[in-house]
Amino acid sequence: MDQTAAAPPSPAFEEIAETFAFLDDWEDRYRHVIELGRAMPPLEDAFRVPATKVEGCASQVWILPEVEGTGPGAVVRFRGESDAMIVRGLIAILHALYSGRPAADILKVDARVELDRLGLSDHLSSQRSNGLKAMVARIRQIAAAEAAG
Repeated sequence: MDQTAAAPPSPAFEEIAETFAFLDDWEDRYRHVIELGRAMPPLEDAFRVPATKVEGCASQVWILPEVEGTGPGAVVRFRGESDAMIVRGLIAILHALYSGRPAADILKVDARVELDRLGLSDHLSSQRSNGLKAMVARIRQIAAAEAAG
């Protein structure tokens, strides 16, 4: 297999993409994003620390990596939290896109292409878009560090 080939989206992300395709109205899509965020378990206060905080987000955002194994095959999971409900939903979408995958696969996911399938870039404020990019960058940074061993 070509090492540079993009990793296919996870079934969880595909389910979100299918739901977005079914929902015609952006108000309904926003509600769905918020519901996804509400469904996520909260991150304990003990993990809301500077080491897990994502800089570059207008809202408070924390991403806690949980890694099993080492090297490119290390499975990267993460939990996240935000003080803004829409951002919690964005974390849930990124969780569906990335969490539970080997580090090497995470690095092959083209987040921009996958998130564009949801039409998010056209409907998020520039601050939210920048925050989303910062969260993607943090997750990729975690995966790159694990893949490098």
